[in-house]
Amino acid sequence: MNCPCGGPSKFSINTTLRKKPIKGNNIKSVSFNECCAKYLDMGNRATDAEALMRSRYSAYVLGRVNYLNATWHKRTKPDQLSLENEVKWLGLEVKCFTQSQSNLAEVEFVARYKIDGKAYRLHERSRFQQEKLENSDLALKADEMAWFYVDGDIFD
Repeated sequence: MNCPCGGPSKFSINTTLRKKPIKGNNIKSVSFNECCAKYLDMGNRATDAEALMRSRYSAYVLGRVNYLNATWHKRTKPDQLSLENEVKWLGLEVKCFTQSQSNLAEVEFVARYKIDGKAYRLHERSRFQQEKLENSDLALKADEMAWFYVDGDIFD
């Protein structure tokens, strides 16, 4: 199965300034096992905010509420998260990835989906924060850091 997020990053990760899409179509889709499964199923931490955003999209597609809760910042996490079964996710396009500080980043994306056959698009700029894991049950090693989804601005 191809990864729901669409595969690897289309952004250059060699600078903390505004990331620009890589030119050309040299990026091919990859399987879920080669992409987001390492986060959703194997317990690896996302290496940056874009990887976390992509893995969270895959979690929405696959109905992985536990992963969504675990990667939501404690300050903004809802008391209860339930996913609507009638949503059919169609695709993800990451528009921009910006890391303003070593522990703060934003990812702008468009996610397409259908409900009862009607097409919609969610265009959002999400904010992410990297923090030291407080709960020793979550941390695999001392001073382990992890990225968390904080919140986002939705575009019309």
